[in-house]
Amino acid sequence: MVAVIYSDSDGAQWKLAQGKNLTACTFKTAGINPALNDEKYIDHILNKNIHLINYAEQVNRVYFFGAGTFSKKQKAKLHSCFSQFFKNSKIMVDHDTQAAALAVCGNRCGIVGILGSGSNAIYFDGKKVKKNNFGLGYILGDEGSSNWMGRILLKHYLGETLPISLQEKFKKRFDLDRKQILDKVYDRVHAVSFLSHFSTFLIDNQADSFIKTMVMGGFHEFFSTNILPLKRHYLHAPICLVGCIAAQFESWLHEVAASYGLTITSIIKEPIDYVLSYYTNQT
Repeated sequence: MVAVIYSDSDGAQWKLAQGKNLTACTFKTAGINPALNDEKYIDHILNKNIHLINYAEQVNRVYFFGAGTFSKKQKAKLHSCFSQFFKNSKIMVDHDTQAAALAVCGNRCGIVGILGSGSNAIYFDGKKVKKNNFGLGYILGDEGSSNWMGRILLKHYLGETLPISLQEKFKKRFDLDRKQILDKVYDRVHAVSFLSHFSTFLIDNQADSFIKTMVMGGFHEFFSTNILPLKRHYLHAPICLVGCIAAQFESWLHEVAASYGLTITSIIKEPIDYVLSYYTNQT
């Protein structure tokens, strides 16, 4: 049995499959990010899920793709946790960009951008992701992601620079005071998830011109910081995007790309189905 996991800081998607055409189960857990979560937290997620408990001994291959797996230390942390839980399994841990690239490119080259709870962009040569200096995380980077949007939205709300109608909608919907917001924002473990939560407010109010200007600003930052430098090096590579934010704001992203004279070839919300198919077809 194969287990494929695609995780950002906000949530992890799991698919367990037996053979090429049989998916045993699909479910979600809290996000697993080794840069933010310790072993105890990860062990808790694994040992409290009934699906994982039921199938742990049957799983013989685990493929984990997630944010925060940028160093050998972080990969080793996850490898240790999964090895202890999936005792009969070979474990593979890689960055979420590899899963995104496999999903939208397969064995072809391309520039792949991720816009989910975080953001990143890479060049994929058809086999491997090429190293770059992007993906600086929720403090220094993540332009255009859901946590970036949440951060900007909260700054406007706390500074009372939202239009009055949006200020009132936000207050009624979330009922949070300044102290509550700041306590959550500066909680290192759950900050990204908290900030990302507010992207739903932007999705639900897309018709508001203030919201569009704010979100489009994030997408322009994403393109100028991540996509354009790659496009200068890989002029003929197609551009593909992956992630919940990319899917929710697809038309706006096409608009931003067009402003730079670029075309987005494809946008998918969740790469896990494509990645599962990729690995089950190898057997």
